[in-house]
Amino acid sequence: MFENLLFQPVSQQLQEDIINNTLPNALLFSGPDFSGKLTAALELARIVSCSEKALWTCTCPSCLKHKALVSTSLLLAGSKNCSLEIAAAGKAFLSAYATNASNIRAVRYLFLRSVRKLTLRFNPILWEGEDKVSKIAPLLATIDEYLEELESDKEIEIKELEKICKEVYTATAKLENFMYESVPVAQIRRINAWARYRTDSGKKVVILENADKMQEAGRNALLKILEEPPEDVIFVLTTKRRNAVMPTILSRVRTYHFVERKREEEAVVIQRVFHGSIPPGSENQASIRAYLESFLPIDSQIIESAGRDFVFTLLAGKRVNLETLLETCGGFEPILLLTVFFKGIMLGLKEIREEPNLTKDAPFYLIRVEEMRIQCLNKIRECQDRIRIYNQNIMSALELFTADIDIIIKKFRGGVIL
Repeated sequence: MFENLLFQPVSQQLQEDIINNTLPNALLFSGPDFSGKLTAALELARIVSCSEKALWTCTCPSCLKHKALVSTSLLLAGSKNCSLEIAAAGKAFLSAYATNASNIRAVRYLFLRSVRKLTLRFNPILWEGEDKVSKIAPLLATIDEYLEELESDKEIEIKELEKICKEVYTATAKLENFMYESVPVAQIRRINAWARYRTDSGKKVVILENADKMQEAGRNALLKILEEPPEDVIFVLTTKRRNAVMPTILSRVRTYHFVERKREEEAVVIQRVFHGSIPPGSENQASIRAYLESFLPIDSQIIESAGRDFVFTLLAGKRVNLETLLETCGGFEPILLLTVFFKGIMLGLKEIREEPNLTKDAPFYLIRVEEMRIQCLNKIRECQDRIRIYNQNIMSALELFTADIDIIIKKFRGGVIL
């Protein structure tokens, strides 16, 4: 059990609760990014539905479906940036295929799972009746068609395989744009209805990632389910900020704490899971985050610098050229690039300091800087909601965002002190 969850003591606690039949119906996996929370949740779903001994090597029909992430007993919802994992897994797959390496089957499995960690979030059960379905369905059909081709045993020329992987990257990047930043209340209600249907064997599992990001209506709807969860359904919530989860929800879940791995442990994860290479002697500097960010189509430093330049252009009273910005940032495809851009904006705002002792005749300066930062952060969240929840065009959303930030800066500006 949990053989694929590396360097996490919590795996022993989970295993003991399963063996002793003391596993609750509602769990909260709390810990930093890249600590294996989703890996543990997916493995838990496989174990509780297994009809045999629940070993990772089990070949019962339920385990095979769960390992392929095609089980009908699993629902996954919540925001996650999947594109970098897909790119990393794709590189490992192409490299192994090109050299006819002995681990071809393992890296193909890694690639398929990385893609399905995204497509699972677009299960028709979750999206029934939504306006976005007409745009999502063709992308899912395209991705499924390519994945079926990759799962077959037929020979594929390396050039053709490269083309397939590229098409999958493109389709998944577009699909990720439709993901909600937080699970909407409508999806929680659909999950509730699905959970009430009994299964013939094993248990059903609902995984809700980033539970701390849920809006009030969604939290209240989830609370109603957790108060009286069906006996054959397990709810797994994940968060990196346990204190941000609603107290009434915390009182109805058992928390399992995930620790931040040591750098040398992260190096092992990169090598064993992503089949990536770490230069000898660099193991104590390895970082899963840095490794995955190396697969961004544009260097994260360039995107962050664009965010910082955005701030200082507005501070100088100049106009931001959004066409040039989009070109520099690759049109923010994948959408993760937009998150990196907003991070650059916040870093730029942190460089500004308040100088309250200056006179009216002093140079340009800013007042109540911390209040200004908070207002800018709120506008960042609004912009993300426009794009992720309301599917607004990125250019249109950035035009509104730029106007909002410009107004905030002018309100607090008596000048600039760096």
